[in-house]
Amino acid sequence: MTAAPQPALSFEVERLAGALGAEVRGIDLARPLDPPTQQGLHDAWMQHSVLFFRDQALTVDQHKAFARNFGELHVHPVLQQMADQGHPEIVVLESDAGRPIVADRWHSDVTFEKCPPLGSILRAVAVPAAGGDTLWASMYAAYEGLSDTLQRLLSGLTAFHDGGRFRQIAKDDAQRRDLESRQSAVHPVVRTHPVTGRKGLFVNSVFTKGIVGMKPAESRALLGFLYEHITTPDFSCRFRWRKDSLAMWDNRCTQHRVLADALPEYRRMERVTLIGDAPR
Repeated sequence: MTAAPQPALSFEVERLAGALGAEVRGIDLARPLDPPTQQGLHDAWMQHSVLFFRDQALTVDQHKAFARNFGELHVHPVLQQMADQGHPEIVVLESDAGRPIVADRWHSDVTFEKCPPLGSILRAVAVPAAGGDTLWASMYAAYEGLSDTLQRLLSGLTAFHDGGRFRQIAKDDAQRRDLESRQSAVHPVVRTHPVTGRKGLFVNSVFTKGIVGMKPAESRALLGFLYEHITTPDFSCRFRWRKDSLAMWDNRCTQHRVLADALPEYRRMERVTLIGDAPR
């Protein structure tokens, strides 16, 4: 039996930090979204860049159905842990005493692809009693926090992104071939958001390897400054996970990182990612 759509615009949005982030209440994401509710959520997402939801006990299929309200689902070239269960779109992120947290550096997801993801929806399946929080940073705020002179310099630059680090965990030749076809791209250092029209930094310490046209020492110095600048606390918000919490972030204008302070306790997150477009 199909659940009835919830009443239009029944939810509340509470801003959590100055730069980005808001918590949404009064909505059941397991139920279909009618068009006004879908549009209202999308507008809140574009305004706050990352939205948080509590007490959303979704099945895998419901998680994917909610994500499809906002775009087509992306399949990671390597991280397809639930493919044998019919869910190649789900990325599973697990950590415990034998598996360290792998997302503890500031980054945007999969920027090595020519069309990096639009955004992601992450669901907490199992969380430690404390620790393992996730931080997000606004790349709008990071760009706007630079001098006019540096903004002008960066706006004319492009950078090379590479995903070769995933070669080590590719399961088979098919995954390696898929990765080879998608693992490198050149993107503008400053990206203009296709919906909001705002500019934001689009380099990250995990996948960005160098600035095109610069000598290696120049590139390292400039990128090193930007990576440090991105960590400015004024640009960020922090979310403490509970089981069945959910976060959806705009990958085009944010970066995120996990705090690796919960080991050796078990932590399991499941992520659905949306296909994006070529940065401009």
